[in-house]
Amino acid sequence: MNLRRMVFFAVVTACFALFSDSGYAVGDVQSPPLGQVISAGAGDVKAGRQVQVPLITWGGDIATVLANGNSATTAGGSIFGQKGLKFKLFRQDDFKKQLEAYLSGETPFLRGTMGMLNMAADVISRDPRTRPIVIYLMTWSNGGDCLVVKPEISTAKDLKGKTVALQAYGPHVDYLAKILKDAGLSMSDVNIRWTKDLTGTDSTPVEAIYSRDVDAAFAIIPDGLMLTSNGAVGTGAEGSVKGAKIMLSTKTANRIIADCYAVRSDYFQAHRQEVESFVHGLMIASQQLKELFKNKESRMTEYKNMLGAAAEILLDSAQAAGDAESLYGDCEYAGFGGNVKFFGDEKWPRNLSHLSEEIQTAFISIGLARSKTPLEHAKWDYNRFRAGLTGVDEVASPKFSEENVAKVVAKKQAMGTLEQGELFSFEINFQPNQKDFSEDIYTDDFSKVIDLASTYGGAVITVEGHSDPQKYNSLEKKAAAPLVLRQTRQAAKNLSINRALSVRNSVIKFAAAKGIPLDESQFTVIGHGIDQPAFPHPETKEQWLSNMRVVFRIIQIEAEESVFKPVD
Repeated sequence: MNLRRMVFFAVVTACFALFSDSGYAVGDVQSPPLGQVISAGAGDVKAGRQVQVPLITWGGDIATVLANGNSATTAGGSIFGQKGLKFKLFRQDDFKKQLEAYLSGETPFLRGTMGMLNMAADVISRDPRTRPIVIYLMTWSNGGDCLVVKPEISTAKDLKGKTVALQAYGPHVDYLAKILKDAGLSMSDVNIRWTKDLTGTDSTPVEAIYSRDVDAAFAIIPDGLMLTSNGAVGTGAEGSVKGAKIMLSTKTANRIIADCYAVRSDYFQAHRQEVESFVHGLMIASQQLKELFKNKESRMTEYKNMLGAAAEILLDSAQAAGDAESLYGDCEYAGFGGNVKFFGDEKWPRNLSHLSEEIQTAFISIGLARSKTPLEHAKWDYNRFRAGLTGVDEVASPKFSEENVAKVVAKKQAMGTLEQGELFSFEINFQPNQKDFSEDIYTDDFSKVIDLASTYGGAVITVEGHSDPQKYNSLEKKAAAPLVLRQTRQAAKNLSINRALSVRNSVIKFAAAKGIPLDESQFTVIGHGIDQPAFPHPETKEQWLSNMRVVFRIIQIEAEESVFKPVD
């Protein structure tokens, strides 16, 4: 069994057994909220010299191991040790058991994804002592989870009416909900084939997609690669599904699955300084870990010791260092800047409150929650965390190579394959001779672009201008000279480019005014001119106006590694 999301395998196994004992089957539409099936009462936090801190099998937890001195118990000269902290790390991939330990007071900490924390929000908020305070954003999933689809599905809109295999109570429920929402769909627009497990058994999305009546499946990336003949197109051999492809992974949708730490409210109030030191230690450790991976050749002994300790604690064997290294590669550490943005930027579409709202709405729609329970956060003074950190005020560098993106897009345009790799698309219209695109008119459209750009940070967004062919058609009907026709076609192309550029600039300006800087390298402008009119020969005013449009297309181009700039 691959270790990429072992935690969710354990979570769902426990939840499934629990729900089955209660008379509910995994496939039931009315799956009960977690709060209805956990009856453990709350107790006070147990006093002791060492505080129990849970881990799960995930790359983000390697930094916690490093901060503890590459040891399950805090080493004296470690990051945590130097802060006077004394922890006992324990891995607990069974979230139900984590919840029981949290409620009973065995540990004041809760470790999970935002989906897991929101799934448990109701039950752990019943007693004011155990009400969770989210204290730290560890990582974002960046490549480890994917959506595999069969040949008839090309874009997210094509999921309508299809059957999607999905692990019950797992990490991909809100992933699916977000994709559907961005495509203008809802959970009711698809048929969900619930499976008990995520990977490694006969009841998984991977096994389900082999069925003729299942059209798509959410899986961890190793399983996704197997189903699609190593990320290309499934041949039907060696466990693949003929024609299957990865439509979307978290390398593109890199702001959906977030891993966090929360702490009990009573413990936070009594030990705020200790919790603050814990968070600061994790920030320092994540920075040191990044530097260690970057300079591993010159620090090989230190690097091997770190990986061996992480493998021993997270994977039960120091010999599994290669798997630990892979776990690290599946995630993106949030660090200082990411935490400031996640907890402090009220306008950012992927912050704590927006993500919680999105996740809980999805859970309510499928019966995993009955009502919304807001998650509180620590409201840290982040200036107190600057000590020992470097580059905290650095401006984010462009993620894409604009030159290489332009080449890839130009090639797709020339081959007529721009729609291949498309995840979502929508258009805005404009009036004849319109040059400016005011936010007063396009607020909703621009806000949608900001949300998509923020969520799918690994995707390229094309801004494609289109012109109406009426003038050209009229000249052609009058048998105008070839030179005049060429000039008219070129003028229309130039106009479409300028309009698309104006729209892109307006979106970026609109976002900046809201305090949301967009990565300009993520956007590329195309002018189609009159080559792709919605109505080649418009007969009404409405058709004429429909041809004057700018199309936003969100494209996954993960296979084109050259478009991404190297990470420092």
